[in-house]
Amino acid sequence: MQLLRILLCSLFLLAAPMPKRAEHTNTIGIRFARVERGSFVMGFGGEPLPTETGRNAWRAGGDFDERPAHKVRISRAFYMGAFEVTNAQYEQFDPGHRALRGKLGFSKDDNEAVVFVSWHDAIRFCHWLSKKEDLPYRLPTEAEWEYAARAGTTSHYFTGDTLPAPFLKNATQSRYPPPEPVPTLVGRTPPNPWKLYDMHGNVEEWVNDWYGPYEAGEQVDPAGRASGDFRVTRGGSHSTEAYYLRSGNRMGTLPDDKHGLIGFRVVLGPAPRSKALPAAARPLNQTGVNQSVPDFTHGPDPSMPYFHGPRKYVKIPPGSYGPMFSTHNHDPALIECPNGDLLAIWYSCVTEPGRELALLASRLRYGKEEWDEASPFWDTPDRNDHAPAMWYDGKKTIYHFGGLSAAATYRANLALIMRTSTDSGATWSAAKLIGPEHAERHMPVQSVFRAADGSIVLTSDANPGSTVILSRDNGSTWEDAGGRIAGIHAGVVQLKDGRLMALGRGDDINGFMPKSISTDMGRTWTYSASPFQAIRSRQRAVLMRLREGPLLFISFCGAQTQPGKQDMMITDASGKQRPVSGIYAALSFDEGETWPTRRLISDDGPGREVETTDAGAFTMSASSAEPWGYMAICQSKNGVVHLITSKNHYSFNLAWLKQAPPALRGGFESGVGSHRSGR
Repeated sequence: MQLLRILLCSLFLLAAPMPKRAEHTNTIGIRFARVERGSFVMGFGGEPLPTETGRNAWRAGGDFDERPAHKVRISRAFYMGAFEVTNAQYEQFDPGHRALRGKLGFSKDDNEAVVFVSWHDAIRFCHWLSKKEDLPYRLPTEAEWEYAARAGTTSHYFTGDTLPAPFLKNATQSRYPPPEPVPTLVGRTPPNPWKLYDMHGNVEEWVNDWYGPYEAGEQVDPAGRASGDFRVTRGGSHSTEAYYLRSGNRMGTLPDDKHGLIGFRVVLGPAPRSKALPAAARPLNQTGVNQSVPDFTHGPDPSMPYFHGPRKYVKIPPGSYGPMFSTHNHDPALIECPNGDLLAIWYSCVTEPGRELALLASRLRYGKEEWDEASPFWDTPDRNDHAPAMWYDGKKTIYHFGGLSAAATYRANLALIMRTSTDSGATWSAAKLIGPEHAERHMPVQSVFRAADGSIVLTSDANPGSTVILSRDNGSTWEDAGGRIAGIHAGVVQLKDGRLMALGRGDDINGFMPKSISTDMGRTWTYSASPFQAIRSRQRAVLMRLREGPLLFISFCGAQTQPGKQDMMITDASGKQRPVSGIYAALSFDEGETWPTRRLISDDGPGREVETTDAGAFTMSASSAEPWGYMAICQSKNGVVHLITSKNHYSFNLAWLKQAPPALRGGFESGVGSHRSGR
C-alpha cells in the first residue's frame, strides 16, 4: 500500500502543469482560449426570432427542448479549443481516417474540421491526447459549450439575433450530401468575444452529455442526464437552416453515428464534479404496461362476421408544436404486443422534410375500448426520424426499425436503426445501427415478416422502387438483397412455393399497380400488371398473409381517391354489381393469382362524416370509405385483423371479409357486422 501511495504521488508530480495564460497551444497544434468562470441563462428565454413567419412561425418560441430557460453557474475556468479539431490534428491519433477525407465531398484539406467521427471516436481522441500530454482533455459539457458560444451575449447568436452572411454556408434545408461541396476550413469567420471560432454552423460538435429534458432552477456545472438514447451535438453545421445554428439550439444523435456534418472541439480542464440528472421519465406509451399474457381465446366468434370502427388513435392536443405536432401525422406502424395490447407508432411534424419530425406512439391496452393519448416514442433531436416499422416475432420480442437522418430531408440521407423490446414496449434496447451509412435504401416500410428459411424480411423504399433487407441470424446482421421491387412503399409476402410477391405504388403497368415476383429472396425481380388500380401520393397499401391462409390486400380505389379514376365495381349480397370508392380489401385463395373477394372497409351504415388525416373529412357509407392515408396492419392471436390509416383504426375478421357487402335498399345501406369490441 505504501508503495502504491509513492507511485501515485510520483505520477502527480510528473504530470504536466495546467496552462495559465489567456491562450495556449498544445503539442499537436490545437490552440485554446481560456474561458473564465461565470453565470448565464441556458436555453430559450429571450425574444421571438425576428425572421420566423409564415409556416415557420411555430419556431418563434424556440424548440420545446430549450425550455425551461434556467440559470447556470460555471464554477471553474477551463480552456476550450479555439477551433474545431482538424483532419491533420485528428489523424495524428488515427492515421486511417485519411481514407475518409473527401467522402461524399466533405472535408478534404488538412485544415478543415474533421468529420465522419462518432462520439466514441471523439472520446478516444481525448483519452489519447490526455495520455500523450498528462493533461485532462475531454469533450465540453453541453452547459460549457453554450456558455462559451454565448460569450456573455444573450441574443440568438453572438452576432445578435441574426447571423451575418459569412456564417451562412448553404444555410438551407439542404439535401445530404449538399448539391455542391461546402468547405469547412476552420477559422474563416470572425471569432466570438472570447476568441472562439466557428461556434455557429461550420460543423456540428459532439459534447459529452446524454440528451434529455432541461429542469428548472439554478444549476452549478450541470452534467446532463445519467443515461439516454442520444449524445448531444451543438452549433449546427453548414447546409442547415440558420434557426438550428443558434447558441441555445440542441441537436444530437446516436453515439455510434458518424457522417459528414459532425465533428468536435476539445476542452482542457478537469471534468465537473456535479452529479448527472437521472434518466428522463418514461412516456405514457411505456408506462403501466401490463406484463401478464391474456387468454387469447376470448374475442369475437371467428365464424361470425365482425367489424368495429373507425376509432381515432392519433390523439394530440391542437396547437402542439413539440415534442408532438398537431400539424401533420402520418406513416404508421402497428403490432400486437405479447400482452395483447396494440401499439401504434407514426411520425409527427410540421413538414415532412423538417428536422422537427419525430415518432409518436399510442397504446390500445388489452380489454380497453379507447386508445391512450399520443406520447413521444423516438425523437432524435433535430434529426428527421423518417419511416418507422415494427414487427412482433410471435413469441416475446418486438422490433422497431427506423430511418435516422444526418440532416433535414430523408431521401439518400437515412441510416437504418433497430431496437427491440421483450416486455411489450415498456422498455427498449439501445438502438443499433444495422445500416450505418446515410444513404438510399434505408427507408423502412411497415411490411416485415419471417420467411420459411427463418430469415427476417424487412421491406424498405429504395427510391426508385423498394427492396428487401434480410437478416439470417435473428437480427444480429442485415444485408440488402440488392434487387428492385417496382413501386415504393411495397407490401411483400412469401408465397407457399418460396417466391416473394410484392405490390407497390408507382411504376404503373398499363395504369395498374405493378406486381413483382422474386425467386431468389429479393436479388432479382420480374414484373407484371396486377388487377388493382394504381395508387398515388398520400396513399400506401398493405399486403399480408392471414393466419387462416388467404392473402389479404388492402388499398384505395375510385374517383373519390383519385380524380379521373373510375369507381371499383363490387358484387353485393343481391348478386348485383355496384360502384364503390375508398379503402377496400381483397382476398386471394390461390397465392395471388386471382382476388375474387373484394369489399369496402366501412361499417356499411348510412352516410356520415368521419375525420381523416390532418383534420380532413370523408363520407363513410356502404359506397364510400376513407380516401387516403398510409396503412399498417396486423392480425391478433384471436384472429381479429387490425388496420390503421394515418388517423383511424378498424378491426374485422375473415368471416366479415368473406361476407358479401350489403345490397343498397332505396339509397340506404344498413350495417350487417357486429360492433362489439374485439379487444
